[in-house]
Amino acid sequence: MKRETLNKKTKISNDILFYIYTNIEIDINMDELAQSFNISKFYMHKIFKEIFGRNIYESIKSIRLQKASTLLLTNKYSTITEIASSCGYSSQTSFIRVFKDRFLMTPTAWRKGGYKKYSKNIIEESPKAKASNASFENLEPTIVKMPEIEAYYLRHSGYNDQIKQTWQKIQTWSYGNNIKSYKHIALFHDNPTVTHLDECQYVACIQVDKDNISENERLPKFKISSGIYAKFDIHGTDGDFLRFMHWLYNEWLPHSEYETTTKPPYAIYKKNKYLSDDNNFDLSFYLSIKF
Repeated sequence: MKRETLNKKTKISNDILFYIYTNIEIDINMDELAQSFNISKFYMHKIFKEIFGRNIYESIKSIRLQKASTLLLTNKYSTITEIASSCGYSSQTSFIRVFKDRFLMTPTAWRKGGYKKYSKNIIEESPKAKASNASFENLEPTIVKMPEIEAYYLRHSGYNDQIKQTWQKIQTWSYGNNIKSYKHIALFHDNPTVTHLDECQYVACIQVDKDNISENERLPKFKISSGIYAKFDIHGTDGDFLRFMHWLYNEWLPHSEYETTTKPPYAIYKKNKYLSDDNNFDLSFYLSIKF
């Protein structure tokens, strides 16, 4: 496949996935979606599966269930019907059926503690997280209002060590464009405590001050949402970050007075472990919240 063709297919597929993630609460019309990219519906489905290895409908279903499973834990003041609706389900009955198919329990059972065993099994998928003894129980966030952030990005499928190669590509691009002032940002569309690590979408982003950079389909641009965020400053080594996410979603959020939203959380690196020799990280993690 020619590089130019692959770049175009990758950009369209990335844009489709980004649209799904940011519009998961509505009924996504495939005809309108294909029309917005000026391509046929058949071609849209074909290239999406070619790039991501699964079809659009499977992706929408998986993302909706992942969002719902998180909101059931964190949004204790919302009813199951309200959560189902916010994740794009018009019927509570159909939501309960597909939820049970995925998580082998009802949303009510999940909410009452069933999530703990499921989440524990996912942590077991990562030997480094399993071995981590990091504790975050005394960690307190600051509440901040963040502006919209425009960044270049590369998407990586799976939460694994191969993320390093994605960051190396961004590093190569930044060297090639002589970028000296930048921020490395990781965007987490999926909650890795309730989504199998090989299904998680990790987005490596770079925010730059430089304006005169030519558009590059291999490194497209997007915008990270503005809003109210709980900011956690953390540092550690391999495996500690997944432990932090586990604590955040399973302990801190359910016991706080806050609810989260469907906006994806993100981390701004002070030290990017994927580009450091010692695999240590130092970052600020931003979780979208409401009260």
